[in-house]
Amino acid sequence: MTISKGLRKTAVRGALVLSLAALAGCSLFSRSDDRYRPAKLTDFTQEMEVGTAWTVSVGRGGGVGFAPAVTDTAVYAAAADGSVVKMDLASGNVQWRASVDGRLQAGVGSDGQTTAVVRPDGEVVAFDDTGTEKWRAKATSEVLIPPAVGEGLVVVRSGDYRIQAFDAQTGERRWSMQRPGPSLALRAVNQMLIAGGFVFSGLPGGKLVAMDTNNGAVLWEGTVAVPRGASELERVADVVGAPVVSERLLCAAAYQGRIACFDVSAGGDVVWARDFSGASGMTVDASSAFAADSHGIMNGFLLSSGTNVWRQDALANRRLSAPASYGRAVAVGDYQGYVHFLAREDGRLLARTATDGDPILAPLVATPYGVVVQGTGGSVRLLTTGG
Repeated sequence: MTISKGLRKTAVRGALVLSLAALAGCSLFSRSDDRYRPAKLTDFTQEMEVGTAWTVSVGRGGGVGFAPAVTDTAVYAAAADGSVVKMDLASGNVQWRASVDGRLQAGVGSDGQTTAVVRPDGEVVAFDDTGTEKWRAKATSEVLIPPAVGEGLVVVRSGDYRIQAFDAQTGERRWSMQRPGPSLALRAVNQMLIAGGFVFSGLPGGKLVAMDTNNGAVLWEGTVAVPRGASELERVADVVGAPVVSERLLCAAAYQGRIACFDVSAGGDVVWARDFSGASGMTVDASSAFAADSHGIMNGFLLSSGTNVWRQDALANRRLSAPASYGRAVAVGDYQGYVHFLAREDGRLLARTATDGDPILAPLVATPYGVVVQGTGGSVRLLTTGG
């Protein structure tokens, strides 16, 4: 992962938060409208074997604010009941468990040295890498997405559209940046990214920003979506998932907006953009970008040009997670706890495996050992493939 220094040369009120189901007119599972009915699982010729290397019960509960954090050797995860766990990536052996008094609203963020979670009142709780609590600090309002941890910072985005950075060692607030936002925002799985001296974050309203880790100054801002429509509901156009970096490209997808890549070496110019309504985020590999749209249609794009090379509608309306590119496949989870593996080159179904039946909202994470999956019930597992 590289970030060009060229980007550095370019220099409220709380929102009513809506779920994707609300924006679909609460008809996602309506018996009277087949347009929103989840597609039934179809038979296909399985071309790939999928196994489970390990499974760990982290705790009880999860949701859009929970996602695993993965380093070279470990997986960190949290559950709504206050549990925080570090697992060995290769074996799944639990290396430590910690517990926060009361429940959690969001987590987990970790760089392998500091691990952070957030309570419902906006209190950020940080642990060292033995599972010992280091500090607590208060965000200005509730936090609905996992903290980002890296480069000596713990960064949170609160519901008042403020992004705040705390010192990873002491919990002292280092900087704060706030932008005005719309009165309606989408409650979807979102994440920030820290890389190359920048904090990258999508914002409600379709903006993607890059901030200096030193002081929070906004060095670049790009438009992924332009809100349109006669009503506030129609104008909801939020960046979903996590921004993705691949060499000189910074990419993101938005609900009721676009999927787009920007050239960070050239001051953030748009390389390509396509009309697209994302629901859960995207992933990239060396040559392709992959994302599910808000109807559960999986798409494959050429990373260089944005050309849409395939669409797969077999998983329509199955509330797909953000995908992970792993080997010759793209893996994606659904609302019934299935993980589907699609061919990178044409999107055909290669394999399917069941987990524990809990919805998979968290983005899947590809690692050298397999694909890390966290369900809303509080379990984390590593899936491996062969064939």
